[in-house]
Amino acid sequence: MKTIITFLAIIAVSLGLASCIEDGFSTSPSDQPVFSTDTLHMGVIFTEEPSPTSRFKVYNPHTKSLSVSDIRLSGENARYFRVNVDGISGSSFADVEIRSKDSIFVFVEATLPEVSANVPTAIEAKLDFTTNGVVSSVVLRADGQNVRRLNAASIETDTRLDASLPYQIFDSLVVAPGTTLTIAPGTTLCFHDKAELIVRGSLHAEGTAEQPVVMTGDRTGNVVGDISFDIMSRQWSGVYFAPSSTGNKLSHTDIRNTWHGVAVEGDGETESPALTMLNCRLHNSAGLVLEAVHSAVEATGCEFAEGGAGLVYLHGGRHSFNHCTFANNYLFAAISGPALGFGHLGTDPKTGLDDGSGLPYLAATVTNSIIYGLGADLSHGDLTGTDVRLHRCLIRSEGSDDDNFTECLWDSDPLYHTVRADYFFDYRLKPESPAIGAADPAFAAPADAYGLARGAAPDLGAYVFTEPQE
Repeated sequence: MKTIITFLAIIAVSLGLASCIEDGFSTSPSDQPVFSTDTLHMGVIFTEEPSPTSRFKVYNPHTKSLSVSDIRLSGENARYFRVNVDGISGSSFADVEIRSKDSIFVFVEATLPEVSANVPTAIEAKLDFTTNGVVSSVVLRADGQNVRRLNAASIETDTRLDASLPYQIFDSLVVAPGTTLTIAPGTTLCFHDKAELIVRGSLHAEGTAEQPVVMTGDRTGNVVGDISFDIMSRQWSGVYFAPSSTGNKLSHTDIRNTWHGVAVEGDGETESPALTMLNCRLHNSAGLVLEAVHSAVEATGCEFAEGGAGLVYLHGGRHSFNHCTFANNYLFAAISGPALGFGHLGTDPKTGLDDGSGLPYLAATVTNSIIYGLGADLSHGDLTGTDVRLHRCLIRSEGSDDDNFTECLWDSDPLYHTVRADYFFDYRLKPESPAIGAADPAFAAPADAYGLARGAAPDLGAYVFTEPQE
């Protein structure tokens, strides 16, 4: 009995001590909370629509609890921001407790008004914390960007989109048969979840090295920490070129963050390319970044990167790829397909059976290019008897030249600047790369996406090597 009484007494004393610790609040003005940031940068936010949620933490590093007597928004722009403190929403809060060595989260959203300029414009407010008579503040900053919104839009007459403001696209943007949509240099198209660009007529994207055309998702800012939404796939559906679509030309165009990348569907007509691409980037797709079926694609100086189902798949048709970089470092799932896949090659079981369409078999040339990354390089290692040829290409796999592979660099690393673990994807070449000066000058393309001339001894891949700056 004495043992039990002693044990219960110890528990009572322990609970009493714990209660004393929990109930002991600091009253010293020198004891203040610590914030994970002094300025919450919410990034670029489209005006007149709710922003994504941003957050920061408030820490109590002291040995006693803190009672934050008042938390409130202040400043002339305070009405544009919404705050949730430790699970409670409002514009002001009283007597918020932060236990010793503990922390709370503060979540912030904003709906910004239309701004007077066409460029992102900073809008700021403060969130003031009063603790033991001392006021500390965290600045809330969002950059408001006006946009032009298109909802289930159909282009029925020849139209030109200018670059004065970004376009936010909901549902779809459809280019009707016989109609041309021209996109001016520097224009950005931001597609909402599940939105798509459908081209039944013609699309001309006139990007330049200085002013590329961008097609991306409409999520801005970072997913978490410093990880930008720019590397996230599955934000919008992608671009679809229908069989009726002809004469499509994309120059210096960046298409990213899609479910299905760019799809080109043809009817077997290959006299002229259905799609011509110069110095374009197609990347960050949950599926392929480019699929062409019984069509004709001509790509020069292009980067094809980060595809969950592989990168480029060519099924029938006639295609030409010169000075291209095929590099797969997809982050969000195991890569299920090769960097470069082929279909409808012929009747030989080794290379793929006839699909029964009666349309011409695949004819493709890949020159002065790099095929290197995670996953398989090619869908077929033996292309004997097919009309597919790779010339002066750097290939990750081991192999040897034959009638279909000529003057290739096998089992080689191009030495990109890319660091996948740091979410850094730069497919330019390091100084020691074997791809430098290895291209065939007879097939040299014009300047690369950065405007750099390829010279008399051109490099393999999409980008011209330059000495890195300090």
